[in-house]
Amino acid sequence: MLRQAELLPLTGYVHGGCSPLGMKKQLTTFLDASAQGLASVTVSAGRIGAQVELDPEVLCRLVRGRFAAVSKEPAS
Repeated sequence: MLRQAELLPLTGYVHGGCSPLGMKKQLTTFLDASAQGLASVTVSAGRIGAQVELDPEVLCRLVRGRFAAVSKEPAS
């Protein structure tokens, strides 16, 4: 995750308009491994207020991403 101040200079996006789809600068996209096997996920469509719902495997292929353990389990 980027700090908000780093977002625009690094990616060309404003806060709220970040998306793994149609990046101006191709960055590696990681999808949390927990998304594998879900019927769908919803991500930003690259415009504030616009979302797209699709199969996580399709999203991973479209963005040339990879699944990884990127979230922490909540503490019990």
